[in-house]
Amino acid sequence: MPDDKQPATPPEVAAYDGLAQDARADADSIIAADVVAMPWRPLVNLAAPDTPTPQASAFTSPADVLFYGGAAGGGKTDLLIGLALTCHRRTLLLRREHKRLRAIQDRMAEILGSRAGFNSQAGRWRLPVAEAAALSGAASPVPGPVPISRILDMGGCQHAGDERAWQGQPHDLVAFDEITDFLESQFRFLLAWNRSTVPGQRCRVVATGNPPTTPEGEWVSRYFAPWLDASHPHPALPGELRWFASLEDGEHEVESGTPFVHAGETITPKSRTFIPSRIEDNPYLMATGYRATLQALPEPLRSQMLKGDFTASAEDDPWGVIPQSWVIAAQTRWREAGSNPDKDLAMTALGVDVAQGGRDETVLSPRYGSWFAEQIYRPGVETPNGPSVAALVVSQLRDGAVVGIDLGGGWGGSAFDHLRENGIAVDGLVPSERSTARDATGALGFINRRAEMWWQFREALDPARGQRLCLPPDARLLADLTAPRWKLTARGIQVEEKREINKRLGRSPDRGEAAIYALAADERLILSRARARRRKQKARVENNYDPLGW
Repeated sequence: MPDDKQPATPPEVAAYDGLAQDARADADSIIAADVVAMPWRPLVNLAAPDTPTPQASAFTSPADVLFYGGAAGGGKTDLLIGLALTCHRRTLLLRREHKRLRAIQDRMAEILGSRAGFNSQAGRWRLPVAEAAALSGAASPVPGPVPISRILDMGGCQHAGDERAWQGQPHDLVAFDEITDFLESQFRFLLAWNRSTVPGQRCRVVATGNPPTTPEGEWVSRYFAPWLDASHPHPALPGELRWFASLEDGEHEVESGTPFVHAGETITPKSRTFIPSRIEDNPYLMATGYRATLQALPEPLRSQMLKGDFTASAEDDPWGVIPQSWVIAAQTRWREAGSNPDKDLAMTALGVDVAQGGRDETVLSPRYGSWFAEQIYRPGVETPNGPSVAALVVSQLRDGAVVGIDLGGGWGGSAFDHLRENGIAVDGLVPSERSTARDATGALGFINRRAEMWWQFREALDPARGQRLCLPPDARLLADLTAPRWKLTARGIQVEEKREINKRLGRSPDRGEAAIYALAADERLILSRARARRRKQKARVENNYDPLGW
């Protein structure tokens, strides 16, 4: 008999059924009174009632930003509804697609017993005064005065930019259901409107979800890296608070939530945590046989949904240029090597993706043959013009390596000129220029240089016939390299344009692009140097030609 076989009846139901008739009547009256006072409560640990369930721990967590989830079936959506009903005055509950809100609306009506106060056209649930008063603020971890009413706004953010519809609308609870479906830019934008003018009202952000099933959701693993990234140097325990502060050069983990002064400004860190959930924590779903359904899923979906495994590979897009498993294999080789395996190996190329100002990063990707060193990245505000980019490049350049720099968007032109004027070997890469190359089979061409560069990187990672590249284990690099899609046209292979990827991800895939340029520049330099050597050899032969052999 399998160890995970579950009883057909939840334990609390079996206990209720075993009560005598008069005891059951008493239980019914207690339950009825409890439902009137509080229509939703967190799950209870039936085996150890004094030990809180993960859902109860999430309900009482003091974190400013909480991620609750992992495996399927742990009561994630119920947690969001419960917080909205018992602890908050104004809630914004979001799904990526608006049509997926229907199940949440049905569950809300099931808990309340009616749809009273729901405006389906506006997507707003305003609880009547009597019901709001019954849902006492005393149930909140941070008690406060009973509100006149509770408002729950429900909406979607299907496209990048849809999040701006909520700009300026304060909500003391901002809740994301299935957070890995959202863009990082959408999530960060909406954090700005998590606020309240009511004294004593707690404000927080709560996200729920499973491990990402596509590369676009990998940002969640970075945002909650102390809990989800197995390679994090200082891992955190479930429910442990960590504090983060945003400075001009990015986000930094700090020791505590104590405000500090930086560059003349008082910075108040915000806390985060992650609390994992499992179907075993939910006796109601366990009794339905849902676990068997999760066990029947194919990998890696089975590990993601049943175990909440964030290390299980996300499902590759069938039209993705580079499979995720290939990048992970290259990052594993890098970890196993520990550092550059050949200390005497010279730097062969330095790929550069330029951001002059703005919120993107200027990224440098050093390459030593098949080994790529850790990337160097700087906020765009630190590289606002060509000279500043050129100075950064020179500071990192070694061994006369060639610099591969993107000229496609116009950003790299000034830096290219400054480098060339100073005698640096620089290769200006124009993604839109015509390509005459063929793929490894010789059967397919490329619509432009961009497609050629990306496809050659794919072939270099190919486990069957590639170059066994070693890539630094950076989650964002992994997401960037696996983001582009491709299609076959009459003119050859076409790879998705960078601006289209920006729209889909809500950011630029700059770390992936820099690695692509490092490989592309090196390959072109090898060819150009080989041609130069052949020309010199030919000239030498012609100049020294002696038909008599004297």
